[in-house]
Amino acid sequence: MLNHPTLEKLQAMRLFGMAKAFQEQISHPPNSGLTFEERLGLLVDREMTERDDKRLQTLLRNAKLRQPACLEDVDAKSSRGLDRTLLPQFMAPDWIRQARNVFITGPTGVGKTFLACALGQQACRLGYSAYYARTPRLYQELALGKGDGRYGKLLASLAKKDVLILDDWGLVPMTDEQVRDLFEIAEDRHGSRSMIIASQVPPEEWHQSIGDPTLADAILDRIVHQAYKIKLTGGTRRDPKSRKPQTEQAE
Repeated sequence: MLNHPTLEKLQAMRLFGMAKAFQEQISHPPNSGLTFEERLGLLVDREMTERDDKRLQTLLRNAKLRQPACLEDVDAKSSRGLDRTLLPQFMAPDWIRQARNVFITGPTGVGKTFLACALGQQACRLGYSAYYARTPRLYQELALGKGDGRYGKLLASLAKKDVLILDDWGLVPMTDEQVRDLFEIAEDRHGSRSMIIASQVPPEEWHQSIGDPTLADAILDRIVHQAYKIKLTGGTRRDPKSRKPQTEQAE
């Protein structure tokens, strides 16, 4: 049997993982007496691995995470209020499947963005889509979208993300237009998609930062229930001598 046409056919069918594994088997024939079924299984496993890796890289690229963080790098050995049972819960996909939100609060520099990006990366590793945005910049983009006709498409794109990360939430009072934008985002995701909100402002003050009492009630009603609430403490991560962020859950 001619091997070159087989390689070309595998590549034409976009079975690049199988093609690479087949080429390796040709170049370095196994001497362990593998059966045909076992060698075929190796080809299929390689194809699956290549596809999974490619999908993950695509998800991470589209997520636009601000930091290359992962949950394994979050300090889980702290004695300063860390709920040791919390981080393992985020390793599994249940919180995404259940459309649970995550609130990460604390003073500047303690690692809110790091943890939010770590959760976003974990979502991608679990096969879900994520998207990171600084809230002030997102409002600017939505405002531009209203002027050039992209507003509906931008909202639709955000609504499709399994996990939406909103960083720097509530740094400044929201305008009426921004409050309405936030309501649309919350409404689109209510009960169907997860949000991660990172803020220096504690959740009990969000109503005031939103401003409009009616819309504030409507927005918070859609995002607060069954949310994980994480308060980061400890020294700033921006100090090289500081320890990694500490977390505690406040239900």
